[in-house]
This record gives sequence, C-alpha cells and structure tokens, in this order.
Amino acid sequence: MADIEVLEFDAAVRKRMGMYFGVGRGDSRLPVCVLSAVGRHVLHPATRVAAEHSLRAVVEINGDLSFTTVMDQTHAWVGSDTPALGYYDSLLGPEWWLLAAAAALSERVTIEMWSAGRGFGQELVGMRPLSGPREFDSLEGSGMKVTFVFDPTHVGLGFALPADLENLDLHGPQCSAPAGSGHVLIRDLRHGSTGQEVVHH
Repeated sequence: MADIEVLEFDAAVRKRMGMYFGVGRGDSRLPVCVLSAVGRHVLHPATRVAAEHSLRAVVEINGDLSFTTVMDQTHAWVGSDTPALGYYDSLLGPEWWLLAAAAALSERVTIEMWSAGRGFGQELVGMRPLSGPREFDSLEGSGMKVTFVFDPTHVGLGFALPADLENLDLHGPQCSAPAGSGHVLIRDLRHGSTGQEVVHH
C-alpha cells in the first residue's frame, strides 16, 4: 500500500495523458488528439448535459498553442443564484471531463457560461481558478465558451495544433448514435481570412 501514488486530477492527466487523449507528451499526434477529444466531447456530452449529436459548437484555432470553443449548452443553474462549481471550485465540472483534461495541459484557460440574461466567467491556470466566478450581463441564448492556451512544458515544445481539419475524428469507434442536429465547425484563424473552415457532423 505504501507504493500507491494518489494523484489529483490535473497531475494525473499530465502524468498519464494517454489515458485521456490516447497518446503521450511529445507524441506528434498529441495536438490532433487533444483537438479531436474536445470536439468529440461536444458531440458526445454527458447524458445530463444533452443528447448525443445535438449540441452545436464553433472551434477557432487562434495559434499553434491556442483554440477557443463556443457551444450552445443549456445550463442547469438557470434559476439558482450561482452555477454549481466543479474541479477545484472552477466552472469546469466532471460533466466536461475531457475539457478539464485539456485545461490540465494549459497555462491559461478562460471560461464563460451564460443563460437567461446572466453570465459567469472565470480565469484558470491549468485547472486551478485564479478567483471565484465573476458575474456579467450575458448574451442572448445559452452557451459556454472556453479558451485554452497550452503550456509547452506539459505538451512538449513541438506541439502545434493541426492544419488538416478534414481528417479529425470527432466520433471514435464507440459512436453508434444516429445523426442529429449537432455539429462542430472548426476554423483555423492562423492565416486570417484564408484560413480553413470545416464542419463535422
């Protein structure tokens, strides 16, 4: 029993990232696997979040180490004073465990959630909040926006988000759900208006 090492979630992701993304630190496939995992989680969310293939999202690649995902998630905290907090008192809960795993590999993460005219935002270092959620007047509708800026010390110095967006696998071998209204639009903004744009259903 003395040899058992108990790791917190973020440390476990960094040490055994193959369990979350299929490949480890420094593997040339890691950027593709991380981007695919986040998109896959949008199309296959936790049951209590939404049905499979029902959410819509836009993923924008801002640079080799950064991307933002915006999705139309409906929030369970509507009508309550504040959203339920998740990992380390952050706005990322276990229903979005793959987004949280991506956060564990990041040096900075920004989260915003909004619904019914109310919004909450938070800045993280990795998965750890710099402070509690701040409230803001939200946009119309309901959704969540997360921006990841990856940390080279966690993902390796050769990490660069992929340029080939056509061949990302956002379903995986276990997906058997019928097609739905959901989709993930991925835009590569690294080259301005000439960047690639691909929709995955």
